Amino acid sequence: MQKFKVQSIILISIAFILGFSEFIIVGILEDLSAAFSVEMSTVGYLVTMFALIYAFSTPVITTLIGPRRLQNVLLLLMGIFTIGNLATALAPNYVILASSRIVVAIVSGAAISVAMAFGTHLAPREKRAWLIAWLYSGFSVASVFGVPLGTWLSAQFGWRSAFYFITFLSLMILFLIKVSLPADFRQPSSDSNRLKAQLAIFKHRQIQLSVLITMFSLAGVYVVYTYLRPIFSTELRINTSWITIAFIVYGFMSLLSNQFSGKIAEQRGLITMPKIYVFQAGLLLLLPLLLNIRVLGLIDITLLGLTMYLINSPIQLFVLGIAEKEFPQSLVLASSLNSIFANFGCQF
Repeated sequence: MQKFKVQSIILISIAFILGFSEFIIVGILEDLSAAFSVEMSTVGYLVTMFALIYAFSTPVITTLIGPRRLQNVLLLLMGIFTIGNLATALAPNYVILASSRIVVAIVSGAAISVAMAFGTHLAPREKRAWLIAWLYSGFSVASVFGVPLGTWLSAQFGWRSAFYFITFLSLMILFLIKVSLPADFRQPSSDSNRLKAQLAIFKHRQIQLSVLITMFSLAGVYVVYTYLRPIFSTELRINTSWITIAFIVYGFMSLLSNQFSGKIAEQRGLITMPKIYVFQAGLLLLLPLLLNIRVLGLIDITLLGLTMYLINSPIQLFVLGIAEKEFPQSLVLASSLNSIFANFGCQF
């Protein structure tokens, strides 16, 4: 049990560093705009570009993994991730910056998918919902602590310091992966590992509905999240010194969202989600009106953070359950579906 706890912490740390690297751009949009003398909307495209490349590259990489040892695959992916973030920190111009973000995006989705596969393999059945919820919470912790920390580092030491810090943490995680995760874990080895057989999972009706639910669930909320800093500073006119606190509050609510997601998965699962979606739709409809009233606007955004990730654990466990029974050769691909289609949702 102690070994499982250590392995769980490592897997959650992977989710954290991936989320830290992905979300930090939101916190330093204005700094990057000033550093490279480009419009803030242009820097905002880094978020869109990251999400699209993440979404398209993840299924390609996960279907190529086949029966390879997943520890080696994860080490390779996280090694490329580390190099990509170091390149971001050293970027002399906006083109190199964007290119380095492309490299990071290409491997990030596959890395979290392999981590999810490890989580499914290592966790006892009664602990699966707990671990999946915490893996998603790793991204929320990145919002709660990572983005505000990155914003603070950027303000104090320059935006590059945030990516040097991510690189340092990534090197530590690489070492922990090597010494702590099982070296012999892999997907079932058979002819069914061929690309066509792995993609057969998309023919399953419930899988099709699951990915559509994920995509449309995140579509609305991520429009708000991408431009959260300008909303805080320009629309709600929050003082600069309080913006970091606002990010922490929002991130904390998204962390609670993932934890509640695990509780929902343990109990009624997807049956609960329609009521939550109605509430979330109401929050989105009211937001443009409430931005003129600072307190109410903040309450609306905070509640959006609370509903943001409630779908994660129920849908992930549902999809993985189908994969284990009917598509074992597609375990890593199935682990990636939620992340892939959440990023597609970001583009709506």
